[in-house]
Amino acid sequence: MKFEETGLDGITIEFQPLEEIMEEAGFHYQYDYERVTFDYKMVDQVHDDVYYFRIPAHIEEGEIPSPYSTVKMMKPYVGKHYYPHGVEYDEEFPKQIVDKCQKKIDLILEKVKAEAL
Repeated sequence: MKFEETGLDGITIEFQPLEEIMEEAGFHYQYDYERVTFDYKMVDQVHDDVYYFRIPAHIEEGEIPSPYSTVKMMKPYVGKHYYPHGVEYDEEFPKQIVDKCQKKIDLILEKVKAEAL
């Protein structure tokens, strides 16, 4: 499930402040040559389900993890992990999971905007 109109999509920011903001919010990142994805893992203890809230960014200039590289943020999305097959993104998600993702967006949005280029 993608989160539309969050205010994050399209923001350009240096990697170092973004990394600090996201780590403070509980996200960890992985990257390749053109993208970085910040992941936040959520576990539903009642149903024993695992969800991943992801906020991707496309590298605009430089290389990750160089602190002065710049990235353009993309639409956040959430997926449910199905062992051993992977993560499914196109389904209905529990309200508490969607609400938690929205709270994470709200938590980082103003900080990201303040550091935007």
